[in-house]
Amino acid sequence: MKTYLVGVGMTRFEKPESRDWQYWDMVREAGRAALDDARTAFDAVEQVTVGYCFQPSTAGQRAAYELGLTGVPVYNVNNNCATGSTALMMARQFVAGGLNDCVLALGFEKMKRGSLGGGADGGDFKTSPVARHYGIMAAGHGFEMSPPTAQIFGNAAREHMDRYGTTAAQLAAVAEKNHRHSADNPNAQFRDVYALEDVLAAKEIHRPLTRLQCSPTSDGAAAALVVSERFVAEHGLRDRAVEIVAQSMTTDTEESFASGSCIDAVGRPMSAAAARQVYESSGLGIEDVDVIELHDCFSINELLTYEALGMCAEGASGKLVESGATTHGGRWVVNPSGGLISKGHPLGATGLAQAAELVWQLRGEAGARQVPGARTGLAHNIGLGGAAVVTLLRRD
Repeated sequence: MKTYLVGVGMTRFEKPESRDWQYWDMVREAGRAALDDARTAFDAVEQVTVGYCFQPSTAGQRAAYELGLTGVPVYNVNNNCATGSTALMMARQFVAGGLNDCVLALGFEKMKRGSLGGGADGGDFKTSPVARHYGIMAAGHGFEMSPPTAQIFGNAAREHMDRYGTTAAQLAAVAEKNHRHSADNPNAQFRDVYALEDVLAAKEIHRPLTRLQCSPTSDGAAAALVVSERFVAEHGLRDRAVEIVAQSMTTDTEESFASGSCIDAVGRPMSAAAARQVYESSGLGIEDVDVIELHDCFSINELLTYEALGMCAEGASGKLVESGATTHGGRWVVNPSGGLISKGHPLGATGLAQAAELVWQLRGEAGARQVPGARTGLAHNIGLGGAAVVTLLRRD
């Protein structure tokens, strides 16, 4: 059964504690924006999926209650940094399976300042859900005092440099591009533009990654209304509708750990598997895609994702970004929103914010950051622990 996004919304992503609001305030703002975008009232919603990582159980209900008290089921979703896209996938499955005609996916995060810990509790790595991933890193690179997520991705970057000759300048080019893109995004946490030299000269977080190559902690929310073809027709929403052509989620396999490589531990294999499944089920390939929102939590992960999505050969991603193929005027425009690095990364909202950006792009509503003629978009959202979600969207 076909499924469509007919309404999307998001708050501006902001530095934690910079605004006096609660997570339910964020959800009310993003959720109402999505409903208004779809010209649909909350009482049409049959189920609600809500993604977040850092609030207690049933926070999803507390947030959704701001939109209405209709008694519909509310599902609380936590899948690390892939939480928002997981909530979206659950909503799509309810509609695609014929259970519902209208499901609302919400995602939010209210975070603390400072770097992210190794797990949801930021506590003991021996009992952390990602202990196995950090064990791979520790065995190959040791364990230092820098933020653990920066360490494992930084070590993946070192491996890529050693294995393929990727340069520090190529890594920095990812951040230069995404910060430049965010200047045109009013919802972005950061809108400053930096020269490549500025990115390279910024404070080092974990070699070779500098501060401007790392996504920040952020507050914010995003929402998307997923509906059936019947709902689109009955409510006259063809002008709003963007089809979810295919979607897949994968988790870690033996390949993630067998090599002892941080490149595999941070998710390139499961991202590649999710992309393959989407291409096979849709009959489309990366050559059919115009615009991409992908999970650039650190600059190296954008390069790894180029390879996982089939945009270039393994090891050639540094040259791809250096060539200009992934910005305006190139083969694809990747992260026109500014990506996680510059737009921000409130974990539970990230995947849904990616979907919102792609809907705006495919409708031609993205303003100064619009990709001309965009008709097909791909979103990639990943979380250590692990989950990779790839979503293919198209507007006729």
